Amino acid sequence: MKMFSSQRVSHLLLLLLAVHYALLSSGTAAAAAGKVPAIIVFGDSTVDAGNNNYIPTIIKGDFPPYGCDFDGGVATGRFSNGRLVTDFVSEALGLPSSVPAYLDPSCTVDQLAMGVSFASGGTGLDDLTAESAQSVIPMSQQLEYFKEYKEKLKIAKGESLANEIIAEALYVFSIGTNDFILNYFVLPLRRAQYTPPEYATYLAGLAGDAVRAIYDLGARKIAFTGLGPFGCVPSARTLNHDEPGECKEEHNEVAMRFNAELQAALRKLNGELAGAQVVYAETYSIASAIVANPAAYG
Repeated sequence: MKMFSSQRVSHLLLLLLAVHYALLSSGTAAAAAGKVPAIIVFGDSTVDAGNNNYIPTIIKGDFPPYGCDFDGGVATGRFSNGRLVTDFVSEALGLPSSVPAYLDPSCTVDQLAMGVSFASGGTGLDDLTAESAQSVIPMSQQLEYFKEYKEKLKIAKGESLANEIIAEALYVFSIGTNDFILNYFVLPLRRAQYTPPEYATYLAGLAGDAVRAIYDLGARKIAFTGLGPFGCVPSARTLNHDEPGECKEEHNEVAMRFNAELQAALRKLNGELAGAQVVYAETYSIASAIVANPAAYG
């Protein structure tokens, strides 16, 4: 779910991802040419470009005040006042200024060939999270959509060009918060199966599985964002009965545990997946600094 709306946060995350992209593409033909063919996105509401508009769920961002700062003041289905971080990244890479939603019927294959988001607000790495969040798109289905997308590219662009787009694209995952705030901490099933650290380990394993899945389909340059301090989101503070209005440190601790597990999983993948460069995009420290000193960020 969206945690911070500050424009400064978006710019910081944009810079972060751009730096990571430089690491991803170093030594490749795409880097030499200074051109990336596409940005391909998986995740939750932090990067949902409007897919939830086209599925039967109550979790939607297609009404005001969403979109009030988007071009024309239109609520596109993004869970934001304007563009998403991935939209800014796309523009910075010389691609269109917004990444289209895969399920948007108005988008052509030519548009999707330069960028696409399979993300769905309310979803998580754990498919149970999507089920509990009123039938949003689980990660397993996002991966199926990616397979479908690849076949559409082959038909429209030819196999050679389609494979080049898939291999040289930048892949971004932004997901995981909902697994805790909409699933683990509110529903009984996973808590009966796992302690918080065990569930963090389980989710990191699912993250690794998702990376392997897109690698097997041709992806090579992959950025996976860590979790922010979701114990400091307004809902967590409101529900913090022990210290009303304060960050819920139990939640922040499990976010840090997940981040550590995720980093370890990604390091392992880098050693196992030939030709792949998988990087961890740090967000926790940036968001924590804003929470600790909001005046410094406007």
